[in-house]
Amino acid sequence: MTLALVLVIAAAFALVTILGITVSMRLQLSPGSALVQKIEPIDIEAFRNLVNPTENEYLRRRLSAAEFRTVQRERLRAAAAYIGVAGRNAAVLVAIGQAALSASNGATVEAARQLVDNALLLRRNATVALLRIYVELAWPHSPLAAATVLHAYEQLSGRAMLLGRLQNPAVPVRIAAN
Repeated sequence: MTLALVLVIAAAFALVTILGITVSMRLQLSPGSALVQKIEPIDIEAFRNLVNPTENEYLRRRLSAAEFRTVQRERLRAAAAYIGVAGRNAAVLVAIGQAALSASNGATVEAARQLVDNALLLRRNATVALLRIYVELAWPHSPLAAATVLHAYEQLSGRAMLLGRLQNPAVPVRIAAN
């Protein structure tokens, strides 16, 4: 009995590890053209609506259990898409920030350091949120995990705009859609 329990725990740990590696690799930046052009703006308001617990409760009250599970799974897939884009944008911003660390202007270096720190934190949060969303797809009654990613992405947006203004005021860096 103990051996079976140990094997089940080891298998679950291996599955979580494999999922973590898979999700992390999906968030990697692919080499290629100019970095700023790789940023895909996110509609923050639509993302905020997806992760709003009040909206979730409203749907739970208004829909039958079967309808709610179907709608919630669609919302989770949409949230996963937003989180994937946020993670890829964070990877781009890490590269942009690292390139700006060699600047001679102290304000630019500090803005770049903060951008890199926030982008790395967002990438970690995006990976964890995606893992939780994949679990939530199986059990749609659990709470949404994307709220931390939304908050971190909003902070990252401000940092990216600050660094962009310091480096080149004529070319704005936008990671959020209007």
